Amino acid sequence: MTNKRKILIVDDEKLNILALAHFLKPQYDIIVTTESISALETAEKHLPDLILLDVIMPNMNGYEVIEKLKQSEKTKNIPVVFISGLNDTENEEKGIMLGAADFITKPFNKTLVKKRIETQIMLLDNKRIIDNYESISNKT
Repeated sequence: MTNKRKILIVDDEKLNILALAHFLKPQYDIIVTTESISALETAEKHLPDLILLDVIMPNMNGYEVIEKLKQSEKTKNIPVVFISGLNDTENEEKGIMLGAADFITKPFNKTLVKKRIETQIMLLDNKRIIDNYESISNKT
């Protein structure tokens, strides 16, 4: 069994998935899906530590996916980072307002993607420590 963090990559472009998975796989367990509806099911089943989510997807776009993720008790606290070809501030703002932790534009720089993921994982760890401390404090 591994202690690697799990990242769910959701993108309908297989080349984007391959590129991201290639440089993230040494450090993280990678779960992938090319379908937005499958992304919701996969997130519920595997409870990844972070989700990398494309905005432009068939059937249901990334904005609709994040709304559903944030409505679920199981997935609402999973950080979502959009990775999108939409590189205007209006789309970035929309993603952040819907609850995304970050918004990265394509073509992406792998060093920056890795650093932004590390930052989100660190924030998640800190939140879990605080939540655990509060839980223990409330019991005493």
